[in-house]
Amino acid sequence: MKRVGESLGVSIDAVTYFMRKHKLERRTLMEDSAVRFRNKPLSYSIKKNLTRDQEALRVIGVTLYWGEGYKTEKSSGIDLANSDVAMIAMFVRFLREVCGVDEKRLRILLYCYSNQDSKKLLRFWSNITKIPLEQFTKPYVRSDFNVSMLDKMPYGMVHIRYADKKLLKTVMAWMNEIKEKYA
Repeated sequence: MKRVGESLGVSIDAVTYFMRKHKLERRTLMEDSAVRFRNKPLSYSIKKNLTRDQEALRVIGVTLYWGEGYKTEKSSGIDLANSDVAMIAMFVRFLREVCGVDEKRLRILLYCYSNQDSKKLLRFWSNITKIPLEQFTKPYVRSDFNVSMLDKMPYGMVHIRYADKKLLKTVMAWMNEIKEKYA
């Protein structure tokens, strides 16, 4: 209504009056939210015409997300958690080279135990992912650690996050294509 009023040079009240007088229904909040979501510009740029290696990286990235990513409809974007260094490096490469994400929107959450040096682990993961420390959120440090777990997570575990639901929907669509083709 605001945009209609501005384009016609009238107040919102005048638009509201006109709509009531002519029994024109307003959008529901859900409809308005859907329109805003649809019209929101992308924060990423999917690479077109992938090389053979890039297509393999796309399939690997999607498959990693299928296994280790957060996939609920309520999710606000990409969130993959793991402690495997090579897996995390590969997934970040997928986000950069295939999805063309905005580097400034990448976030990392470190999960570690209280007997581990969280500052050292943050530097380690920053070096592996090439994501600046400023883009790491406050680490989650567990104090109730189990000594047997230390060998399994010597570098802690990280969540790679990218807050864009449209990218999540794209990755989920790719996941469904892979499921239909191979599963």
